[in-house]
Amino acid sequence: MAEIEFSNNYNDLSVAQGVDAGFQFDFFCQRCSDAWRSEFVPYRSGQASGWVGKAAGMFGGVLGSVGSAVDGLARAGYGTTHDEEFAKAIEQAKQHFHRCARCHSHVCDKCWNTAKGLCLNCAPDVDTEIEAARSQGEASAAAQVANEEGQARGQKREVAADRQLVCPQCKAETHGAKFCPECGYKLANPDACSACGAQLPPGSKFCPECGHKAGA
Repeated sequence: MAEIEFSNNYNDLSVAQGVDAGFQFDFFCQRCSDAWRSEFVPYRSGQASGWVGKAAGMFGGVLGSVGSAVDGLARAGYGTTHDEEFAKAIEQAKQHFHRCARCHSHVCDKCWNTAKGLCLNCAPDVDTEIEAARSQGEASAAAQVANEEGQARGQKREVAADRQLVCPQCKAETHGAKFCPECGYKLANPDACSACGAQLPPGSKFCPECGHKAGA
């Protein structure tokens, strides 16, 4: 059995029956997925079957029997004709793709390293790789500097004080603000109990430590 090239990177667009019956194939680059499409080759027997079928649907009678016979002939010859046209399309596709000797992928001209005779996955363009590595290094170094700057800023932040993240009055998110951005309710620096000095949680009516009425 002959070797079949492009066995897993093509799309069969062929139509077996009907007025648009014919053979056509898309072949894909296995690196960038760009496609080359073969020319459409009409399948005359399938088209004839389609036209006779349309006529039989309108007039019936003898045309119905003729249509069945033509349809049978079209079905019988489709497989062989399809294989022949696929083989021709493969030969045409070879003019648009390169087969890498290392990974055996079929790639288009854009994905082919002409100087090395290999695809760009196996033989990347050196200048491209240099620029990519430089950009990656720059981004990595900038991220490290930014991390250090963030740590320096974090050391200056007040972290001991409690933050009310949800307003107890309107339930809006406060994001650590001193007052609720929705209703203006005071959130930070809770009041102290006038009796025992304990801090009163926002919204407290009585001191949780001594029971003294807040604000009294």
